[in-house]
Amino acid sequence: MTTEAISLERMIAAYMLLGIPLAVLLWYRVALVGKMLAAAARMTVQLLFVGFYLQVVFEKNNAWLNGVWLIAMVAVADVSIVRHCDLRLRRFAAPMFGALAAGTAVPLLFFIAVILKGPGLMDAQYVIPIGGMILGNCLRADVIGLAGFYQAIRKNEKPFLLSLAQAATLKEAIRPYLRDAFRAALLPTITTMSTIGLVSLPGMMTGVILAGADPVTAIKYQIAIMIAIFTGTCITVLLAILLSIKTSFSGYGVLDRSIFAGK
Repeated sequence: MTTEAISLERMIAAYMLLGIPLAVLLWYRVALVGKMLAAAARMTVQLLFVGFYLQVVFEKNNAWLNGVWLIAMVAVADVSIVRHCDLRLRRFAAPMFGALAAGTAVPLLFFIAVILKGPGLMDAQYVIPIGGMILGNCLRADVIGLAGFYQAIRKNEKPFLLSLAQAATLKEAIRPYLRDAFRAALLPTITTMSTIGLVSLPGMMTGVILAGADPVTAIKYQIAIMIAIFTGTCITVLLAILLSIKTSFSGYGVLDRSIFAGK
């Protein structure tokens, strides 16, 4: 069993499916038509570029080239997360990059070296798609966690300062905000894990089945990747907050409001 190729004509038909949401947006005058069309166009250009580039990467399968691609993925995710959190890039780029690199590398290398235990650590066939899945899920969680943490302290500045005035250390004062942000960031992944298979057939499982593997093999891959994703998410959210604290608070533990974009 091989994966069915999609012809150009059928790809055009796929784009025609966008006519349904487009009609709904136009009928109800929802101001998202431009964004939807721009997003579709951007998705197409980006995926075409990535597709052509990955053909070269997969053909050469060079460990250094694969590593450079992973670093580029982390850098793009880094910028995207900080901007979506409305934080200043120059203050958060470095700690966020470190958090993403660690949160992607740890579960990725464990997945390839221990769970698959066959291909090389930097084999393009595994390291790029699996690394991309882990990183993509970390991105969403980091936006929720990082933005939630700093916005919560910003909105509750008086109780936060009161805890500092009552002799609490910065570590102690931020603990409830860290706990809440951590919970909010991990909850979507936990919800996905608890409903997977019954509500949806996720990407890894679907991809393995479309590639011709039997459903049991696909299930094993999906379980392993979900555990890797959850682990990576946990690492990146925690490190993103902890690594950014030193440059986000004054020596007295007061939140520096200049970390927010536009301030």
